[in-house]
Amino acid sequence: MTAAPVMLCAGEALTDMIDQGNDTWVARVGGSTWNVARALAGLGEKAAFAGAISQDRFGDALWAASEEVGLDLRLLQRVPRSPLLAIVEKSEPPHYFFIGDDSADLHFDPGQYPAGWTEALQWAHFGGISLARQPLASTLVALAKQLKAQGVSISYDPNYRNLMDERYTPTLEALAAIADVIKVSDDDLRGLFPGLGVIDAFARLRAMNPAALFLLTRGGQGASLFRGEERVHAMAPKVAVVDTVGAGDASIAGLLHSLSRQPARSLQSHLHAALAAGSAACLQAGATPPTPAAMHQLFELLEGEVS
Repeated sequence: MTAAPVMLCAGEALTDMIDQGNDTWVARVGGSTWNVARALAGLGEKAAFAGAISQDRFGDALWAASEEVGLDLRLLQRVPRSPLLAIVEKSEPPHYFFIGDDSADLHFDPGQYPAGWTEALQWAHFGGISLARQPLASTLVALAKQLKAQGVSISYDPNYRNLMDERYTPTLEALAAIADVIKVSDDDLRGLFPGLGVIDAFARLRAMNPAALFLLTRGGQGASLFRGEERVHAMAPKVAVVDTVGAGDASIAGLLHSLSRQPARSLQSHLHAALAAGSAACLQAGATPPTPAAMHQLFELLEGEVS
């Protein structure tokens, strides 16, 4: 019997339909929380994705990509429903809309898992559009609270999209309140707190859980880690960028990998791990998990700059 997963990512796995122009579209596997799960598995973690996918060719592609990177497939449910599609009309800046009324992701049911399935878990990650889609959102919030009560550490990345309107606020507050780690970008903050500047919006988010570890990414302005009164900052290493898709998901995976494997590291080194993973993901096209070798090389480069 394969060892039970230590890290769990729960939420959406979907298909990005990307406009190539001239009435041509290309399908790519994706989904925020699923990308984090794959990145963790690619970095050598015993990781699983908890969610539901369709039984058609789109679900087949998600299953195959999960298997390829070594994700634990025992928590991936397949249901006879339509796939969740993200229609990407424009990539830079991204412009999405979603097709998925009564789609497979909404039928995720953790009640189907066998007793004791959470016993080995140390970390559980939540976020993405799964938390803005009912009834899935309520299912995931309940699961997060259950795991937190069992002593599992929780991470959360809202990963703002347009469907996160005022109805999303209770979910934001519920997840932020129990999260040990919260990752957010400046773009997320603008969307989650319309009318506020980034600094004020970030202060509003931190006030929801002052004890959490916060990773704030700001594109070309670098990233910062905050824990209580302590703050560290760093710029991402310069790389030959092929594609930035999935870089944010890789960065939270890199941070979780560092916190899990090297908990005694300095806050600065944990930040370097996050930036190294995010930059390593940019070396490949699509939401491709960063390779351990690329992440390690970039991590050592960042560590050397401050030594």
